Amino acid sequence: MNTHRHLFHLLLHSADMMDAELTRRLKPLGLGPRQALMIDGLAHMGEVSQARLARAFKVTQASMSTMTTRLIAGGYIARRPDPEDTRGNLLSLTDKGRGLLAEIDAVWTSMDAYGAEALGADRFKALTQEAGALRDALGGTRPGD
Repeated sequence: MNTHRHLFHLLLHSADMMDAELTRRLKPLGLGPRQALMIDGLAHMGEVSQARLARAFKVTQASMSTMTTRLIAGGYIARRPDPEDTRGNLLSLTDKGRGLLAEIDAVWTSMDAYGAEALGADRFKALTQEAGALRDALGGTRPGD
């Protein structure tokens, strides 16, 4: 009997395991994976509206508001009224947020090495390229692209 009738279960399980390791590696920075992605995304996008950031991350405005509130409270991002949209806000990294970019990048690099160690560099590279193709085919993009 095939215990993996649905192939995507393998992807989900692998992603959960990688996420758990990423969470462990980000913990000393006081960040979770989503928070680190948000800081990295803002570094790539620059000052941006909260609505645009929500679209880039494919989350609801309410979810984005919750995530940004935590990062603002932590001093990692700043919010100011959008002069072109009285109902909107513009978000940007603070010095504290920019100060974490090198450490976040080091964690991303360590996760690449973790995956390459598990599968071998060539297989891990091929897997990540296929994962990128799947993300693109499903309509996903890197925030800011």
